[in-house]
Amino acid sequence: MKEITISTKIKVYESAKELPGEYQKLLKSARAAVNHAYAPYSNFRVGSAVLLDNGSIVQGANLENAAYSMCICAERTALGNAAMQYPGTVVKAIAVTVQSQKKEIGQPASPCGACRQVISETEDRQQQDIAIIMQGSEGAIYVLESGKGLLPIGFHGGFL
Repeated sequence: MKEITISTKIKVYESAKELPGEYQKLLKSARAAVNHAYAPYSNFRVGSAVLLDNGSIVQGANLENAAYSMCICAERTALGNAAMQYPGTVVKAIAVTVQSQKKEIGQPASPCGACRQVISETEDRQQQDIAIIMQGSEGAIYVLESGKGLLPIGFHGGFL
């Protein structure tokens, strides 16, 4: 038997003012996207924004359905919008933030498994990492250099 250790490096910023300028702008856009979320069942609103290598920012928000499995996540909405509006343009970073009507969320909420897979495959397709910027409704901001940090042993097209 052998053992494999997997580790992820996360940069932690205490406030948005510490972030590089383009990440500040991206996180602010994700916060604005929260206002477009449709979350009548959970009241858990998620906003996302992606930064493209041409400088454009594209937003996404979660869209709930009474059949929860049919919900659309903010991250996949933003990535889909970017792919449709700017075909072939590289995604440099994605910011994710959350808001709950029930309580303040003081820690970052990371993308779900499905979103992690889509981010990972987007990195594979464009052959470039996507920085992940995460914050709750308040508190510290986590930054990862790549989506692979959230899904280190992912499924990919090479298995097919």
